[in-house]
Amino acid sequence: MKHVKKIIKLSIGLFILLFTACDLDYEPVSQLSENTVGTKDTTGMEIKYKDREAMLAVYRDIYQRMTGNQEHWYLDYLLFSECRSDNAYAGTTGAEVVPVETNNLDASNSVIARDWDRYMGDIAAANSIISNIDLVPDESLTKPERNLWKAEAKIYRAMIMFDMVRWFGNFPVITKEAGKITAENIEEVYPLYFPKSNTPAEAYAQIISDLRSALEHAPANNNADKTILSKTVAKALLAKVYAERQVQNPDSVIYFADQVFADGISLVADYSDLFGLNASKTDAKARNTSESILELQYFTGSGNWVTWMFGRDLLDYDFYFTWAKWVTPSRDLIKAFDDAGDMKRKNESIVYYETAWSNYYDSKNYPFMYKCRSNANSIIKLRGADIMLLKAEALARKNQLLQAAQVVNTVRQRVGLPALPASAVSSKESLLDAILLERRLELAFEGHRLFDLIRHEKLQSVMNTLNQRDPGRLKQAREFSVELELLPIPQPVLDENTNLVQNPGY
Repeated sequence: MKHVKKIIKLSIGLFILLFTACDLDYEPVSQLSENTVGTKDTTGMEIKYKDREAMLAVYRDIYQRMTGNQEHWYLDYLLFSECRSDNAYAGTTGAEVVPVETNNLDASNSVIARDWDRYMGDIAAANSIISNIDLVPDESLTKPERNLWKAEAKIYRAMIMFDMVRWFGNFPVITKEAGKITAENIEEVYPLYFPKSNTPAEAYAQIISDLRSALEHAPANNNADKTILSKTVAKALLAKVYAERQVQNPDSVIYFADQVFADGISLVADYSDLFGLNASKTDAKARNTSESILELQYFTGSGNWVTWMFGRDLLDYDFYFTWAKWVTPSRDLIKAFDDAGDMKRKNESIVYYETAWSNYYDSKNYPFMYKCRSNANSIIKLRGADIMLLKAEALARKNQLLQAAQVVNTVRQRVGLPALPASAVSSKESLLDAILLERRLELAFEGHRLFDLIRHEKLQSVMNTLNQRDPGRLKQAREFSVELELLPIPQPVLDENTNLVQNPGY
């Protein structure tokens, strides 16, 4: 045993060098310095943040991450959720993007690797607050403030883990900071640096625990500021989590959906308020609407830069409009809008421009996704219509068909569509199909379609026959299996941590 410990001690320097390259515990971006970080209390316990100002920088960082790191939150999220479904084509000819449309992804894809790293960095930022805030010796950081910030960090961590479990299935559910490694604590700390994957069941248990425990101290919904990780955000996420196939609980979906609406969330009267520009075409039409639950806000010139990755920036019309864009609306989706007579939502979701390219359509009349149309548009992460339709779905699963149809009809009425026909309400199966279609039309290009198809166990039947219905889509390289509902674990991550195992099918 002494010999083993000696070897471990000699190896610590090497371990530390290796760990500095690991993405599980890097420092959140903040104004931290040796004056605020890395002190000890009177007992010799390491104190990472010694005053309120240091902790405040870490707290602010989780919000800066949401607005500043748009790739994994929004750009890549829509690429994988819309283009791996029947809603969209990849849009460009890039080697990192085309395999998304053709179902030919593998572990070498750099977009997936980028997203994994960003997600793990987000979790590390939340853990830094949760693990350290109660240790800060500065009494100006009050108990209510500590509870508040910790609750918001738990909501943030849960939201990130919810994305990760739906993308990757098995991933390391990390809830502690790794800390410094020594010969004495290596057995305890080593698994934090090179963790094994947790199962989806374990991930969902942690997500639910975080959200439920955050409800006591999280801030209340503020109708004037929908950028906050509030109690209502936690309730909306709980409704979405309990709708998922792995933990499906219709009663809990209904309960938390009703809690969301009790907090004052309601549909806006005009669908265009969610995504439109003001009358003078100089700014977003509205922010902090009654329907918004969580949004990432941008202002004129402040840089919602992803707009030019999807189409035109209407506040700078010709900016970067010389090359093909991501997430091109599919013919199948356009047909779904037309068949439903749903012109209001179609015109808010899809716009046509003349282009210099013709990858999927004639260049004179080329469609683009339209829900992010300027650098001043908000990114709406959670909104009421999504939660309403999840409630309708839960009611239908409980065979409460008339109640479910009433909820759906409220959403349809907002855009001038008639009530569901009697045939759609004749059985649980037909109503669930109608709700799935309603979600497609209501939430197009908001990152829901892939997960909806998976939850309804229709991804394989829809996607493996899509080339027959949609002649404009690139030929599918392989069929969607149940295993391929998930993304691959990035190869660099597997190389770095041999405790992780690749998802089946890759």
